[in-house]
Amino acid sequence: MTIRRGESWGEAVTDPGDLVDVDDDAALAALVVAGDRRSLRLRGGDVLQTLGGPAPGPERQRFSLDVLRITADGRALVAAAHVVARDAASRGWRGPIVAIMNVDRIGRWDVAPPAHPNDGRADVVEVDEAMALRARWQARRRLPSGTHVPHPAIRTARVTARTWRFETPLGLWVDGVRHGGVRSLDLHVEPDAVFVHT
Repeated sequence: MTIRRGESWGEAVTDPGDLVDVDDDAALAALVVAGDRRSLRLRGGDVLQTLGGPAPGPERQRFSLDVLRITADGRALVAAAHVVARDAASRGWRGPIVAIMNVDRIGRWDVAPPAHPNDGRADVVEVDEAMALRARWQARRRLPSGTHVPHPAIRTARVTARTWRFETPLGLWVDGVRHGGVRSLDLHVEPDAVFVHT
């Protein structure tokens, strides 16, 4: 059941003893795609960072997570943490940028501060193609603290489903893994898709 405002989230459980270690967000998404229902323990990635890192001691924290199901030019993909479409040639500092976030972080950057991985929605951060290079660098410096928003050239939204069409192909990264270029991107959030332990 997705979290509601003011509710606690996650539960302390005894270590099941048969936990399968998951090293990163892409590996977690691959297990979701495979329909793996084993007990999963996160060992790395942006989902684990959002959940506060590994649980100390003999108990584990168990969480229900949403996933992002996307269709990119007809290819079905799943993300546990985030999807990014941007100009692949410029390292992301020219042209439009679309970040679809299930969690707040990409590495050390707090891209979508209000994002929660079990609220049934994705947080979308879009950088306008016309945003000046100097403003982009200023926003980049503010990314670690999450203070790059609000900004007039950066739009944010919380969605359960959405479609994007790009005039020219953008590079596509799903949980940090490159998936070529994309012109058409469809998103659907799947609530409570998987349970994980920290």
